[in-house]
Amino acid sequence: MNILVLGCGLVGRPMAIDLSKEKSFNVTIADINQKNLDKIPNECPIEKIQKDLSNPEELQSLLKNADFVLNAVPGFMGFKTVKEIIKAKKNVVDIAFFPEDAFELDKLAKENNVTAIVDCGVAPGMSNLLSAYVDSILDKTESIVIYVGGLPVIRDYPYEYKAGFSPIDVIEEYTRPARYIQNGELVVRPALSEPELINYDGIGVLEAFNSDGLRTLATTLDVPNMKEKTLRYPGHIDKMKVLRETGFFSYDEIEINGFKIRPIDFTTKLLFPMWELKEGDEEFTLMQIIVEGEKDKKKVRYTYNLLDRHDKTTNVHSMARTTGYTATSVLRMLNKGLFDKKGVFPPEFIGQKQECVDFVLNELKERGIVYNLQILNGTKS
Repeated sequence: MNILVLGCGLVGRPMAIDLSKEKSFNVTIADINQKNLDKIPNECPIEKIQKDLSNPEELQSLLKNADFVLNAVPGFMGFKTVKEIIKAKKNVVDIAFFPEDAFELDKLAKENNVTAIVDCGVAPGMSNLLSAYVDSILDKTESIVIYVGGLPVIRDYPYEYKAGFSPIDVIEEYTRPARYIQNGELVVRPALSEPELINYDGIGVLEAFNSDGLRTLATTLDVPNMKEKTLRYPGHIDKMKVLRETGFFSYDEIEINGFKIRPIDFTTKLLFPMWELKEGDEEFTLMQIIVEGEKDKKKVRYTYNLLDRHDKTTNVHSMARTTGYTATSVLRMLNKGLFDKKGVFPPEFIGQKQECVDFVLNELKERGIVYNLQILNGTKS
């Protein structure tokens, strides 16, 4: 089985290494940056290819020999890349988290007999899968609330943050309007709005804010109240608001001494070195999924808790583990034939099949990523 991983960044590399441990998989990874490729140990049985993945002709030449594709390019390239993969008639698991509507590619995927699993990381990803799983076993689901964040152990001034994935995608969390469902209606609020402070055991107090993390859940599940919030250390919201409202995240060109620049380009040039997650930096991923509803005419609450930390043995960062190993687990699931529908599917469709949920959770558990479930049964409704 030939597996092609597109993108050799913080998440792409661990995914390729994880898959290369499977004797039946022949793994190839491609990236435009040779330095990224050189970070893969030579002893790993992985073919490394330097290619411009934004070039359709170069991409199609890579896709010819692939049986499965893992797409880990930055979000701004994601939609076009998935489209090219589908045109090449290859099954794909995607973690690009692109802003476009993935369902626009559903017809093309069906025409090409392709299974495309999109948004297949930790959140979106496992948040979708587990939310849908609980929804499928309840008689009635009343609310879904998701809290999630990846944070460094060392809180360096001034931002107390490190990016566990593409930093340009992080900025999207601070600028893209947040959609959530309230009383059955779609509500749109600014990103970084409605802050709240939450105390987590072993971590301390974190602040949560609205972000556009529901994505497909906003339309695929019939639940009257759904919301996702991003977690950061206290004070981060105000700093990001100042940058956003001042215009530092703007894509509109401004003129300085006769030169035109986009403020976002200037800002990222300054921020990214400060946000860079360097080798050996310790961080953690925290997620809490709370689903409330009714079962057998009784109120019930299902809570999934995840606290995953940087793996000192493999030196793989937590966000790469929780995101990348979700994708590799789903790829293995597809390879086993547990999900064989054709078209474009976010993870909540996988979550509606018990055997798929069990398979993915077991694969993650083998890699030390454990979702602890608490069930609270209430009184009769």
